[in-house]
Amino acid sequence: MNRAAMARASAIVTDIEGTTTRISFVKDVLFRHANDQIPRYLREHRSDPRVVAILEDVREHEHDPSLDEDAIVALFCRWIDEDRKVTPLKAIQGYVWAEGYRAGLFHGHVYEDAAAHLRQWHARGIGLYVFSSGSVVAQRDLFAHTVHGDLSRLFSGFFDTTTGPKRKPSSYASIAAAIGIAPSAITFLSDTAEELDAAREAGMTSICLDRGEGAIDAKGHPCARDFGEVDSLLAGPSSAHH
Repeated sequence: MNRAAMARASAIVTDIEGTTTRISFVKDVLFRHANDQIPRYLREHRSDPRVVAILEDVREHEHDPSLDEDAIVALFCRWIDEDRKVTPLKAIQGYVWAEGYRAGLFHGHVYEDAAAHLRQWHARGIGLYVFSSGSVVAQRDLFAHTVHGDLSRLFSGFFDTTTGPKRKPSSYASIAAAIGIAPSAITFLSDTAEELDAAREAGMTSICLDRGEGAIDAKGHPCARDFGEVDSLLAGPSSAHH
């Protein structure tokens, strides 16, 4: 899409990891904490209906109704190591992280430029949404507990894997329908080309974030190093990389 199309954006949907948030925070802080705490959390909350539902989801996912709690814990740990986007794992991680945020064990990392521009875009009336593989609970908590304050209030909605896979165009079509805005008026931000491809195929504008944390292949998508350059792309002519 060209910059004129970008300028018409009335909503922005953003990924989290590598886009608003440092990848190392997710892997070295959140994932490690979940790996350490999930066994205890399940023991202490095994009668909680939410946890009961998660355990049943795992058994259904694995087509094995006989899986006991120890086997499910082992699965969770393996899925974390493999960075699997499995909905019941994301759900239990969200509950474990919520405890950590409330206890002040860590704060949600959000890049300073992202925090500043999210506030500016919100003030300009641009609708802000999140689409991440982390659960809606986890997304909201991350943005609610940042060193920049509670940023969760800036967002009008959160979408996770219950909407669909992040690399399928149908997921982005579903998001546009839920928002009630034509895909052509929505800009999607991510550091992953396959996600950007899916969003573009669904009719959205796509912008790749390359924050220098790893090898990024934008594969033809407009590219920005930070949200300041995203803002320039949205506004029109810019110095952002391509």
